[in-house]
Amino acid sequence: MERISWNQYFMAQSHILALRSTCTRLAVGATIVRDKRIIAGGYNGSIAGDEHCIDNGCYVVENHCIRTIHAEMNAILQCAKFGVPTEGAEIYVTHFPCLQCCKSLIQAGIKKVFYACDYKNHPYAVDLFKKAGVQTEKVESEPIMVEANGKEKLQFVRDLIGELKNNDGEPEKIQALQEKAEMLFGLKLS
Repeated sequence: MERISWNQYFMAQSHILALRSTCTRLAVGATIVRDKRIIAGGYNGSIAGDEHCIDNGCYVVENHCIRTIHAEMNAILQCAKFGVPTEGAEIYVTHFPCLQCCKSLIQAGIKKVFYACDYKNHPYAVDLFKKAGVQTEKVESEPIMVEANGKEKLQFVRDLIGELKNNDGEPEKIQALQEKAEMLFGLKLS
């Protein structure tokens, strides 16, 4: 088995963080890293104790939800809250940072921004990153699945193949399905 790259590893962390987002318009996750170690993470959502967009809808003013704090800001604020320096760190974000987050990342001393998806890449943000010497790099995401209910799914497939065999299905087709299932699960089903 080949290990995933550092970029894929940290970007996967950001995608997992995005699953905690309470924004109904776009789920974003961010992971701040220094020396190949995660120092903070954030996702876009409301401040602690306030209503969430998933519960009461977005609070949109001039086409922006003003209820949420962006993932990058939540990660930076987590560092500030716990006294963790961000100078010289890198950040992995599921989407290209907005202009305000761009400015905050520069001020926080982030030296490199990795992002998975282009998202309204503001030309001024791109220019500011260049002027500040902050490198940006798009990380092509490889599909990484975190399996939920894996044992139940495996048992379901075993039961299905068993039923096909018991109901006199075509042996060649059943064998092909079993081999495919074994390849997908990475183990023998019988």
